[in-house]
Amino acid sequence: MTENTPTASDIEGYDLDPVEIRVLGVLIEKAFVTPDNYPLSINAIVTGANQLTGRDPVMNLSEADVQDAIDSLMARKLVSRRDQASARVSKYEHLVRLRHSLPPPEQAVLATLMLRAAQTVGEIRQRCERMYRFDDIAAVDKVLEHLGEKYPPMVAALPRAPGTKETRYAHLLGGSDAFAQMGEALAAGLSGGAAGRSRTAELEDEVRRLRDEFESLRSEFDKFRSQFD
Repeated sequence: MTENTPTASDIEGYDLDPVEIRVLGVLIEKAFVTPDNYPLSINAIVTGANQLTGRDPVMNLSEADVQDAIDSLMARKLVSRRDQASARVSKYEHLVRLRHSLPPPEQAVLATLMLRAAQTVGEIRQRCERMYRFDDIAAVDKVLEHLGEKYPPMVAALPRAPGTKETRYAHLLGGSDAFAQMGEALAAGLSGGAAGRSRTAELEDEVRRLRDEFESLRSEFDKFRSQFD
């Protein structure tokens, strides 16, 4: 991917706030990892948004925070409500695939960047595995390049921080100011991809993977048990 830093005019049209970004990222992620429980209720979105693993930064959002973000995303036609006859509460799904013509690999990369700080290509590949498994680094590079060629671009490379060897990438959905702040955090060594936290991030990914597997197994068991109720 060509490492061109976007200008403010390049990012025009994207100005989601941090809560909207987190909520949209959760909806994309959960569509992959817990399809049997998708679309999601507000309560499920709150739980996903406030996870202690696989999130950078960790947030503590209320139901009101999430509902406000959902309402704003619906107004932007990035989220829709799906009413189900058997459901007692409203549930929501993302429209990123339709709105921005993103196939699964691009949705997975974008969600990974939305849920965490700036990341290297290798980190993106590893953290996408539960959503989409890439065969190699080149496949991730291709996706990043395509997302960067969107108009406006959705992903870009950050200026390489002093003392680092690998380029890190970030999403552009928060606008030019938010993108610049991610670059400043990276340069200051505060990014979630900093070397000092790499092992912790690996352990967090493993815990998240096991938790997702447990949730999937519990859902299957509940369905099996319901046959005898």
